Amino acid sequence: MDCNKSKNLSSCTCTYEPCPRKGLCCECVAYHRRNGEIPGCFFSKNGESGYDRSVQSFIKDQSK
Repeated sequence: MDCNKSKNLSSCTCTYEPCPRKGLCCECVAYHRRNGEIPGCFFSKNGESGYDRSVQSFIKDQSK
């Protein structure tokens, strides 16, 4: 399956601008999974802005 980067970018909520995986969802998920993290798009807007992608941060963000 080919990645539709331009379509993905239109709905990408990640605010980390220098990210080379922006719009490449498969690469983003794989990268964060390898690092034991959650991708920014799973967080609330406020939770994403802290750039803490840890599972603990995600649970805290979702419990608010």
